[in-house]
Amino acid sequence: MQTVTISVVNAFVDGGTGGNPAGIVLDADRFDQATKQRIATRVGLSETAFVSTSAVADFNLEFFTPVRQIAHCGHATIAAFSYLAQQGILTKTHSSRETVDGPRAVYMDGTRAFMEQAAPTYQFPDLLDAEVTPQRVLQSLGLSSTDLLDDQLPLVANTGNSFLLIPVRSAAIVERISPDLQAIEHISERLGLVGYYVFSPDTQKPDRDAGTRMFAPAYGIPEEAATGMAAGPLACYLYDYLKLRKTTLLIEQGHLMQPPSPSLLTARLQTERGLITGLLVGGSAQVSHTIEIGIPTAMLSDCSN
Repeated sequence: MQTVTISVVNAFVDGGTGGNPAGIVLDADRFDQATKQRIATRVGLSETAFVSTSAVADFNLEFFTPVRQIAHCGHATIAAFSYLAQQGILTKTHSSRETVDGPRAVYMDGTRAFMEQAAPTYQFPDLLDAEVTPQRVLQSLGLSSTDLLDDQLPLVANTGNSFLLIPVRSAAIVERISPDLQAIEHISERLGLVGYYVFSPDTQKPDRDAGTRMFAPAYGIPEEAATGMAAGPLACYLYDYLKLRKTTLLIEQGHLMQPPSPSLLTARLQTERGLITGLLVGGSAQVSHTIEIGIPTAMLSDCSN
């Protein structure tokens, strides 16, 4: 057996507490995909990031939930690059990561890491699948049409991953959601979603732009404390659909989980003539603890062949 050390790093901490824990595994070239999945399953966090070498970027990051690989993960990216900087492995402010969509920029702003996302695309869910009506979406959350924000409907948004944004009137409605995880998983699979991102402009703390909850049972995540790849699309939605003409937006998440794990995500929009051309999402991260897992040496040998 060979021991693999996984550092658990909380990303998007809010005032030094809370955040979303991600597992970080360095020198991941030694593992094949099946071994990475086994490690992520044993770690049991919403995502584990595996850092390896890249021919097209500074680092290659691959992300695994307990049940499957995912193309992009915001909080694990912030956790990984923050950890690399804290360990002295990353020494520059402008860096990059390899993704399935090509290289993406990552920037260090003091102690905070920011990751690049693509410009947004939007689509109504019933245009993607006629069976996924707004009523079915709301039923899967224990909500009704009167809970929706005025003149707004659920909308699929994508800046790298697809999320169903669901705008509701108040933080109280966000809090009383009763998710039917089986129904959410079914709808997510039909629409190709990572999950639901339910939000309200009403927040738990002042001077923030939205309070959210995220459900991704299709990826083995009943609820997540901070979702960087969902905060990006939401920031774009606030700008494009709610006409919140700000280029820096603060999004809180995790405050309504049980137990709470308060998180703060900062989105910075890049605009030209009123159109979003790109965005960055970032925040602070701190090491929580380490986990050690034994891997059979034969599995490591197979990976090098």
